[in-house]
Amino acid sequence: MKRKVVKSILRYTAVFEPCEEGGFTVTVPKLPGLVTEGDSFEEALKNVKDAISGHIKALGDEGLGVPEPDIKTFSAPVDVEVSNFKFAAFQ
Repeated sequence: MKRKVVKSILRYTAVFEPCEEGGFTVTVPKLPGLVTEGDSFEEALKNVKDAISGHIKALGDEGLGVPEPDIKTFSAPVDVEVSNFKFAAFQ
């Protein structure tokens, strides 16, 4: 009898912050202490996927609970062009 392999996909929100020297630093709010980086967005995305997988495996190996994934949460930057607008912090 063949064994059925079931894969689960967990979604966690990752925060990509551009670095002054280029590339991105990435954190995952639901996984405190998880920080990774990449020289490009693509590299940072690959690295954070690997880091999340390793972090979740380590939590499971230690018998600790895995934080609930962000099932219905999705965030994306939205760029809005405005003219003649001054932010209080930039005045």
